[in-house]
Amino acid sequence: MIKRWAVLALVMSASLTAFAQEQQEENVYKRKFEQLDSELRSPNVYRTASGAPGHQYWQQRADYDIEVTLHDDTQRITGKETITYYNNSPDDLHYLWLQLDQNMRAISSDTYSTETNSIEDKMTIGSLRSIIGYGFDGGFKIQKVTEANGSELPYTINKTMMRVDLAKPLKPGEKMSFNVEWWYNINDRGILSDRGGYEYFPEDGNYLYTIAQWFPRMAVYSDFQGWQHKQFLGRGEFALPFGNYKVRITVPSDHIIAATGVLQNPEEVLTKEQQQLFAKARTSSKPVIIVSQKDAEKKEKTKAKDTKTWVYHADSVRDFAFGSSRKYIWDAMGVEVGGKTVMAMSYYPKEANPLYEQYSTEAVAHTLRVYSKYTVPYPYPVAISVEASNGMEYPMICFNYGRPAKDGTYSERIKYGMISVIIHEVGHNFFPMIVNSDERQWTWMDEGLNTFVQFLAEQEWQRDYPSSRGPAHKIVPYMNSAKDTQRPIMTNSEQVLQFGNNAYGKPATALNILRETVMGRELFDFAFKTYAQRWAFKHPTPEDFFRTMEDASGVDLDWYWKGWFYTTDHVDIALDDVKYFQMNTQDPRVENVLKQELDQRNANHIARTRNEKSVPKTAVENNPALRDFYNSYNEFAVSKQDIASYEQYRKSLSKEELAILDAKWHFYELTFRNNGGLVMPIVIQWNYADGTNEVQYIPAEIWRQNENKVTKVFARSKPVETIVLDPWRETADVDEDNNYWPAQDRPSRFELFKQQQAPRGSSGTNPMQRSNSERSRRP
Repeated sequence: MIKRWAVLALVMSASLTAFAQEQQEENVYKRKFEQLDSELRSPNVYRTASGAPGHQYWQQRADYDIEVTLHDDTQRITGKETITYYNNSPDDLHYLWLQLDQNMRAISSDTYSTETNSIEDKMTIGSLRSIIGYGFDGGFKIQKVTEANGSELPYTINKTMMRVDLAKPLKPGEKMSFNVEWWYNINDRGILSDRGGYEYFPEDGNYLYTIAQWFPRMAVYSDFQGWQHKQFLGRGEFALPFGNYKVRITVPSDHIIAATGVLQNPEEVLTKEQQQLFAKARTSSKPVIIVSQKDAEKKEKTKAKDTKTWVYHADSVRDFAFGSSRKYIWDAMGVEVGGKTVMAMSYYPKEANPLYEQYSTEAVAHTLRVYSKYTVPYPYPVAISVEASNGMEYPMICFNYGRPAKDGTYSERIKYGMISVIIHEVGHNFFPMIVNSDERQWTWMDEGLNTFVQFLAEQEWQRDYPSSRGPAHKIVPYMNSAKDTQRPIMTNSEQVLQFGNNAYGKPATALNILRETVMGRELFDFAFKTYAQRWAFKHPTPEDFFRTMEDASGVDLDWYWKGWFYTTDHVDIALDDVKYFQMNTQDPRVENVLKQELDQRNANHIARTRNEKSVPKTAVENNPALRDFYNSYNEFAVSKQDIASYEQYRKSLSKEELAILDAKWHFYELTFRNNGGLVMPIVIQWNYADGTNEVQYIPAEIWRQNENKVTKVFARSKPVETIVLDPWRETADVDEDNNYWPAQDRPSRFELFKQQQAPRGSSGTNPMQRSNSERSRRP
């Protein structure tokens, strides 16, 4: 017996200790509403505390004059460039850093040597290749680096970076020109999936080239980090200065080129008919076919041996890319943006029809209009979508996917996936091609912001558009996943886990919640547009974004940035308890009745109920002499004196107090618990007994004095039947089961033979194919 009591004592002690720890954790102050000052760089003359560029803001500039040849017989690029570098900084520069991104595909690349894998993983041919080695001789082959006068400049290649040592320091305000010659082998994107490369079509023996990161490019030298020369491992993309480009591209004479910038010699590379069609497209309200499918199919069969040189100019861009193929179909139309005509264009092989002919250029035009509305008017003269079975962006041009089946039919997934990727990649013209953030460090600053505006554009394309990212509830599975599989948004690009969710989905959702729930559309849209206007053609940092959003809206959002961007907390606000109260009216004719009902409920018990049958008569019932005053006294009876006292009480009240007393308010004391850690606004839907409802928003500041548990009393003018938290699923709450009062049992659903069911349009025959097949079988 003594041992049993000892065990019980230990169990009780452990339970009390756990309870005490829980209470202690509940009361721990985690500084969720303190300012972010310690996390942010201090403002200075270059970047202000308001988030705007400072009065001494500066940035470097790099102009390029490039000659490049695409060798269709050997799949090789040879090129030479003259770079003119402007030192607008206050610093002497003793050397310059250039990016050699193609070196990521060198045989000795750190991309390969640092890639992790496990035999327990599901191995694919691609993953086995990465283990065995691709055997591809990739990477830049630098031939020479010289000064403008031809004398050699010493240089050092450090993996994907190259340092060029200067004969004398480049002083503030000075510029210098130097030359680089190089070549590299173009990778097969079917084997080495990459942003650029070639695709081979065995059916007709032709190639489609998407040429990107193809020339040595200047690294960024900035006020906040000096040279950005973090190695390129393949995920964290690019940080590049703005400049003007003159590019001469030599390709087989039957190729069509799509490129950054404006074609300078159309009379040398286009037929007269193509020139006329291009001119017609400028004023057309729908896409005009400039190179038809028939034209492209004809060239596929007769491969030219001679070459043509296409000349392009592009001003105020941070990069240059191009596509080249004899397979290209080409269409275009003019789009009015900001009082000028922008040429929206698409280039695609016949394998992308009919989807690209019907949707691509229209999607480009739509993107320009919507993004210009929410950010800045699109400043460039062209915007191009190239079908290349991938998704990647460059100034004025992007490479996209979306091919139908060989019979021309397509699934919903392919259709909307194609439209979404075009919107997304064209949208990248704004982030980061215009608002030029550092992708190598902060992927979310371009991918997250762009995915957010992509969602706005998708919803303006079609009312029931099936957006995969943006709505709050769609990020819930990620937010609710194991913490060791997540990283905060404010994580360097190479260290991010669940890259798509972290760098695209979560920041896009965070901005959508800010717009719809925290700030409201008017304040958010003004602040977001202000950020784009302030930092167009400049280099913003996260601090500049955070500070501008607060500065332009007048809303303190440090708590929001802290929770959503600096932690892996999630949203789970539970409705812990609900208590119902009514005001004491002081009217004895009302209150005494309620008191009597309560007294009767409290007096009733099981023995009393059973005694009605088991005890025929009590002692008092058998002997009336035992009765006295209290056997017939009703303590709840209303006397004249009670009524007089009540009337006197009413006379003592003001009109306002009488109005409150007579309003018959219903009071509900609600207790909310923050189970997920993220402090958020509380959205309450009151469902009334008369069938009506209303939604009430409580700002997140309700948590400022207790971040874990808060209690608040609400006055309602009519009785409440049920209460629901976050009824429109706008806060990304991961557990909706604790959002109801009274608690609701929501049965989960299951599917029979789930392993035999394919997602709609994901594999097998698509609905369009089935429809065509059924029509063909009809008599």
